Amino acid sequence: MKIHQPRRVTNRITLSLLSALALFSTAAFAAELKFEVVPNFFEATPDNQPLGACHGGLVVDKAGNIYVTTDTPRGIVVFSPEGKFVRAFGPTKIHGLELREENGVEFIYAARPQAHEVVKLKLDGTQEWALTFPEDAKNNDGAPLYKNANGFNPCAVTVGPDGSIFVADGYGSNYVLKFDKERKFVKAFGGPGRPEGKFQTCHGIALDPRQNPPLLLVCNRNNNRVEHWDLEGNFVKVIQKDLRMPAAVHIRGDYALFPELQGRVTVLDKDGAIVAQVGDNPETKQRANFGLPPDQWKDGVSNSPHGGSIDKDGNLLIAEWTKFGHLHKFKRVP
Repeated sequence: MKIHQPRRVTNRITLSLLSALALFSTAAFAAELKFEVVPNFFEATPDNQPLGACHGGLVVDKAGNIYVTTDTPRGIVVFSPEGKFVRAFGPTKIHGLELREENGVEFIYAARPQAHEVVKLKLDGTQEWALTFPEDAKNNDGAPLYKNANGFNPCAVTVGPDGSIFVADGYGSNYVLKFDKERKFVKAFGGPGRPEGKFQTCHGIALDPRQNPPLLLVCNRNNNRVEHWDLEGNFVKVIQKDLRMPAAVHIRGDYALFPELQGRVTVLDKDGAIVAQVGDNPETKQRANFGLPPDQWKDGVSNSPHGGSIDKDGNLLIAEWTKFGHLHKFKRVP
């Protein structure tokens, strides 16, 4: 916001007000993050075929390698920090995932809704364990949450400081399920609905260590809002509302990244204020359009952001929900 000073100011109150507004404007501007698109950052796979259908996520390891999940037999496709194809491995049809370092070793925690499971993987694809549907899970009324495995369709997973596992069952029960570090069911919270404290597709989840004590940050996708919950399953507050179907969340440093399925990517600071929005697509028919052909894509314009991460340099890396595989890099600039 630029303030134009009048040529003559005769009222000291007006002058003080203008000075205060100028200071506010400078502070607000300084808090904003700026990004520019990097066209064609990700190279084609060795067979020169499209990346293929993606309904998943994207994470970055300590070395800067970028892991993109696909619904193809390739499973997880890995790119170097420079965007070069490295390898492919692991299971297909991973939806939400996060990288977690444990005793110096990095692991992938991943939700696979079509397989009705959450898995823990080594970075070579070796499976450490699988968490299948919890037969003893109960809802808020104490009734069984599931009749069988078909009702358990997890979208995302995160891990608490004590090793507790939190699973967002957004395609199934619309509860978040808490398990202890041995994968024993503890409780379910939330449930379907539109009021605060209820979910319409709890689609993404992450531990928010920026808060004291740490909280869960949940993408309540079809309610178009993101929320904090405590680690005991109590609703805390709405952080932002009126978003465009926030699909996932990744936190690095002070910032949280939210790919929004309806053609936009939003970054919030630790207080929940919007500090950047990139990739905004003005064409409503292109938003959340799985079949949009590549000849209608535009550099710097997103169509169906579904997963993403912030790398160590503060750049945004985004994967879209698309039949053909569409990735973006937005470079942070001063």
